[in-house]
Amino acid sequence: MVRESHGHDQLQSMITRFFHEHRIASLLKSSNIKKETGIPVIHIFRFLFQIVFLGRNVSRLLNDASTDFEKDTVYRFLNSPRHNWRKFLLSLAVAVVQRFSKLTSDDRADVLIVDDSLYDRSLSKKVELLAKVFDHTTHQFVRGFRMLTLGWSDGNSFVPVAFSLLSSENERNRLCGMSESIDKRTTGYKRRRESTMKATDVMFELLSQAQSAGVKAKYLLFDSWFAYPSVILRVITGHAMNVICMLKAMPHVYYEFEGRRVTLNQLYSQVRKRRGRAKILTSVAVIIGKDEKGRPVPAKIVFVRNRHKSRDWLALLSTDTSLPDDEIVRVYGKRWNVETFFKMTKSYLRLAKEFQGRSYDFMVAHTTIVFTRYIMLAVLSREEADPRTLGKLFYDCCDELADIRFIEVLRVLLSLLRQALQEFVDQDPILIDRVVGLFIDRLPAPLKAKLAA
Repeated sequence: MVRESHGHDQLQSMITRFFHEHRIASLLKSSNIKKETGIPVIHIFRFLFQIVFLGRNVSRLLNDASTDFEKDTVYRFLNSPRHNWRKFLLSLAVAVVQRFSKLTSDDRADVLIVDDSLYDRSLSKKVELLAKVFDHTTHQFVRGFRMLTLGWSDGNSFVPVAFSLLSSENERNRLCGMSESIDKRTTGYKRRRESTMKATDVMFELLSQAQSAGVKAKYLLFDSWFAYPSVILRVITGHAMNVICMLKAMPHVYYEFEGRRVTLNQLYSQVRKRRGRAKILTSVAVIIGKDEKGRPVPAKIVFVRNRHKSRDWLALLSTDTSLPDDEIVRVYGKRWNVETFFKMTKSYLRLAKEFQGRSYDFMVAHTTIVFTRYIMLAVLSREEADPRTLGKLFYDCCDELADIRFIEVLRVLLSLLRQALQEFVDQDPILIDRVVGLFIDRLPAPLKAKLAA
């Protein structure tokens, strides 16, 4: 483990407090992330956890720092298929969500959000289960994975609960296969099998595990990529949750309205719109299907004006028909938290960029560590009522470390100055102290303050 420089090191004390309060060492052990002998895994985990704040890569940090392990130890740790990283992240998320829930009013709607994002490995060729996946931003197929993520939010904070790196259910789209040496009894094998499943099936698996662990929310939010009546019905009947989602006008998806089956476009053309420049154009009650007992399942569809194209419209569906139109729009707005989460992890926390491991276990371990960093920043921002954004908070942590490293170098230079003076002034300690003291007095006030700390 990297030696803690000083007791006043803000980042190190921050990490220490987070690890202690959330029992990271115990969570690692209970998730089978442990070693029988050798370096304790908490030392390796902490080393990897803080790399992004130090602004260095693994090799450089191992060479510069005083550590008790080598690079091979780090890579064996990341490549182990026996480590249950999902259980670790889920256990941590549950503890943080319960903590945040105490800070949240009962009147506020806490939600679960599911969404996917590109896990880019476009420069890779021999990564396990690498596939051609569709990038919704560029509208092209690229090499990588779909990172399906389930998160919790109360509108203020976002906590990643679970994720799955999806390859492709179509074997023709997979560029690399599964490792033949993987033990089928391990967690790593189960995660690999899951990566080739249908995205909606994996979504329900993540949702089931989150609910079983104790993560509770009033609504499940997702965008139009998952908004099919069959999926919505499965959430209601199988998971006892209401859904608020964006709808997409699809020619073969129907809703029952006034006894007739209509598409979304047909429905919009038949309902009466509000006059003027109203943001909410209209709302209508529909039937999306039947439950297990054959009873019709009602829902409300709210049509809102597309602010980017004033003549166009967007549609939101809520299975909680008691919600007012504006409340449906407001609650769905919390889904934006997952988008800022993706931006934060990729742009600041170096998701998919920090390491270039080839095994599937390696990528799962790396992603979990990145998500854990995000959780720490979210906890700091929430508990201290910090007005800084998570990006600003991240940079302030990095600046603090850079400042600490500069002070360490200055201390080394003062030590060398003292040694040089001892050789040329007859080893008179009083005179040496006076010269060093005069040098320090002429330093800027901020540096003197930090040297005195």
